[in-house]
Amino acid sequence: MLAQGPSDKVAPFSEAERERLRPSSDPRPAQALLHRGFIGAGAVLLIAAFGTDCTYALTALWQWANFSAWLITIGLIVLLLALFMLLIDFVSGRARRLKGSFLLVAAAGLLSFVNAFVHSRDAWTSVVPQGILLSAVSTVLLLIAAAPGWSLAVGRVAGERP
Repeated sequence: MLAQGPSDKVAPFSEAERERLRPSSDPRPAQALLHRGFIGAGAVLLIAAFGTDCTYALTALWQWANFSAWLITIGLIVLLLALFMLLIDFVSGRARRLKGSFLLVAAAGLLSFVNAFVHSRDAWTSVVPQGILLSAVSTVLLLIAAAPGWSLAVGRVAGERP
């Protein structure tokens, strides 16, 4: 970064900063990944299920338990589509490697799969206490997985491909 010295002259970039800002040597344009939107949509549905679980635990209105079951089911279907899109990304060369966030999303998906069976029970036991706990843990995992994506500048300054 530019730093001003005591004589008010601007110091030049260091060699490491110049290297970081240099465009990528890969001549191919970066292609958008197909699975990102599906993972995001599935995560939103599963996080919304945690919200409806909390609402059911506070109000005991049975329709909130139904909403939770529907949101979990649809969220799992969307995450399954994301898995297929991720495989297409790997085969086509768009995605180079699996990252830790994918493993967190996979763990949240497995917990939500178990949660779908818990939500298939009847009445209060479909949500409280196991259902809401599984929803809370999968929500935390999904939020941790999404944390690196909240910074829009990650990897973009150096011109890296996603």
